[in-house]
Amino acid sequence: MLKSKVGYSVDKDSFTAGKETAEAATKGLSNNKLGLVYTGAVNNVKEVVKGIKSVTNIPVIGCTSNGGVIVPDGYITSEDGFSSMMVFDDKDMEVGIACHEAGKDARAIGRKVAIEAVENAKTTRAPAYFYMVASPKEEEEYLMGIQDVIGRVPMFGGSAADNTVEGSWKIICGDKVFTDGVAVAFFYTDNEIVTSYTGSYKETENVGIITKVKDNRELVEINNTGALKQYAKWIDKKAEDLKGQNLLIESINKPLGIKDPLGNFTVVRHPMLGNDQGTKTTSDDTITLGNKVVENTAIIQLEATTDDLVEAPVKTLKGLKTKIYTTPAAYILIHDGARRMDIGDRINEVHETLLKETNGVPFIVPFTFGEYGYDEHSSNLCGGLMLSFTAFGKN
Repeated sequence: MLKSKVGYSVDKDSFTAGKETAEAATKGLSNNKLGLVYTGAVNNVKEVVKGIKSVTNIPVIGCTSNGGVIVPDGYITSEDGFSSMMVFDDKDMEVGIACHEAGKDARAIGRKVAIEAVENAKTTRAPAYFYMVASPKEEEEYLMGIQDVIGRVPMFGGSAADNTVEGSWKIICGDKVFTDGVAVAFFYTDNEIVTSYTGSYKETENVGIITKVKDNRELVEINNTGALKQYAKWIDKKAEDLKGQNLLIESINKPLGIKDPLGNFTVVRHPMLGNDQGTKTTSDDTITLGNKVVENTAIIQLEATTDDLVEAPVKTLKGLKTKIYTTPAAYILIHDGARRMDIGDRINEVHETLLKETNGVPFIVPFTFGEYGYDEHSSNLCGGLMLSFTAFGKN
């Protein structure tokens, strides 16, 4: 039977924070198999891990989280950072973790990591489920490499984040802490695991064909028109006002989306940067997206109010609970960091509704810069501005 527990600390000393976190998360548990760790980008993350390892030798995996985390006790944050961990305890569960720093061939790295995770679980079988964390850059390629090895195994996860989108995020895997790359945890269990993956945005009538893309994530043209110019027209803004990171903030409530081939599911593409191409007009200005897009496919402008973003987590959790047939033992509720920024001080409302809906089941909410999962029979996908909510059954 699976048991789980959450620990956290806001001690200003990173080693002490890790130690206190591990002590709280492992107290009373005897068959610990994995720790999911989320900490602050301002922390000395290596010291946090050392603090955790001073208490327990279980494998740990995770990343830095944008701003803070939500746990049953509330929204945990501090100017000096924070540390948090959810522990999985189950004598019948096996977990294999592996990681690799970024290199020239992300897909090959994904294959290597998958093989190592299987070996570290001391088996030759594909897992029942897997968790992935990566830097916000080559997530799709890592995923393809992993699936080259294990096939289409259901997944959940999210990209490492920092507080200011400056690239100071960190990935945690065992004793290793690094900035760019990928890490995975393969779960070998008969316990029920289900995921709900959604952006919870509404579709508008603003739809276009992607007519030019550069390097997978730079949207150059929509309908043969400069992408930034077309997007600015859709949201009734001036393209000049969407240059640089202004676009990241403006687009949280009005992002873009693409449909899966069956049309049942829309995955969000977050416009991150408005790029000035050095011309006298805005017609050639491009958009850097958080994830990959493909030419000759449709892209849709989406929208949601801040009220919608506040209400979405509990709505998604309620939907997740309808999918699981056994009693839940843990919830990992991965939430986009930019959505958290838009929610602002109302994050306490999110905590209150989640606390009520989880009804005593341990949960943790990290804030990531990209989310992974599947829904409505889609393939495993990587998106931004999304929620990847996973429930682990006791049996």
